Amino acid sequence: MRVLIVEDDAATAQYVAKGLREHGHVADIAADGHDGLMMAGAATYDVWIIDRMLPKLDGLGMLTALRAGGNTTPALFLTAMDSIADRVEGLGVADDYLVKPFAFAELYARVGSLARRPPVQEAEAAVLAVGDVRVDRIRRQVTRGGKEITLQPTEFRLLEYLMRHAGRVVTRTMLLEGVWEFHFDPQTNIVETHISRLRAKIDRGFDRARIVTVRGAGYRFDDA
Repeated sequence: MRVLIVEDDAATAQYVAKGLREHGHVADIAADGHDGLMMAGAATYDVWIIDRMLPKLDGLGMLTALRAGGNTTPALFLTAMDSIADRVEGLGVADDYLVKPFAFAELYARVGSLARRPPVQEAEAAVLAVGDVRVDRIRRQVTRGGKEITLQPTEFRLLEYLMRHAGRVVTRTMLLEGVWEFHFDPQTNIVETHISRLRAKIDRGFDRARIVTVRGAGYRFDDA
């Protein structure tokens, strides 16, 4: 396993790298977000471990840029930012979130879990089309009626999930687990907020709404 550690605290970076290397893995270190962005884009890694508070370019900005460029390498935020709002924001682009101080055993278990995730298959990378909405998973492009629509990474995953379940009602719990990988309710309006933003981009300017609220149940992507 090859891991990139983007951490400006030298002691923490060396501690994590030493632990990974003792388990037989390769660990590279970047001390700021700019170098992390360059290294992540220039080499193939199994997992990225990224601090959120970094010089030159913060961890959230770094990972957002990589995701916008289509890089889907699993990423874990390792950070002292521990509020629910911070976790929700971080998990909008990262695959996992671990708060400092941490136990290396837990970090190692989480990194191993991310590395074992199966790679995206060709079938998963094909164009998904429902009505006049098309999602190109390879190019990370979305169009409706031929008009290109720019989505943020979480909005893209949300749209993809809704379209995969087109014609069926999906509940808030299903979206929390399927899009954000939350197996608990964070007691925020994260789902409602992202649905509202996605609607503004997908449905605004069109005669027909594709994202429909099913009162008291959830949401449905209209496939008629």
